[in-house]
Amino acid sequence: MDWIATLDELHAHYGTPGRAATMKVAPVLTPGYRAHIERARFCVLSTVGPEGTDGSPRGDEGPVVTVLDGRTLALPDWQGNERIDSLRNILRDGRVSLMFLVPGSPTAMRVNGTARLTADEALRGRFARDGKLPRTVIVIAVAEVYPQCARALMRSALWTAGDQSAGLPSVGDMLKEVTEGDFDGAAYDAAWPARAAGTLW
Repeated sequence: MDWIATLDELHAHYGTPGRAATMKVAPVLTPGYRAHIERARFCVLSTVGPEGTDGSPRGDEGPVVTVLDGRTLALPDWQGNERIDSLRNILRDGRVSLMFLVPGSPTAMRVNGTARLTADEALRGRFARDGKLPRTVIVIAVAEVYPQCARALMRSALWTAGDQSAGLPSVGDMLKEVTEGDFDGAAYDAAWPARAAGTLW
């Protein structure tokens, strides 16, 4: 394999970014950028720590984040699997990236910045749902925000390709496989729908 090892070698394979690709980066949420982010019910949170990187899907019934001001986002940490990989990373290295998706839109919004964690009662209270609060809130200081080129979503036909999940192994199947049979995947799959429905918040 002939690896690319220097920036000069890399640049030799690519052209010069167009004006739109460079001028789109803003240090603050513009009205248009904010509109996309506030419409998004799903994002991927990327963090980095001593053990490596982590990408965590985040979703909500309404906006996945709350805009506190033009430079600050709040992301509630709802019920999960207790691994808290992203949260441990944020405590040790605050750099984060978020990618927001809106079903039907070919635009992915990207935010890069730094994050801190809080269990502040008042801020948690802003996300109250049926008497439940997130255990913590991730507060992101925006360093840069911009829309991503639409080609990836266009190539994948993500919003128009239809349901392609038929025949995929279930999580129980995969857990049984990764433990070489030492896990009751069928029981896990049978219990999961009710357990998930009762622990979304």
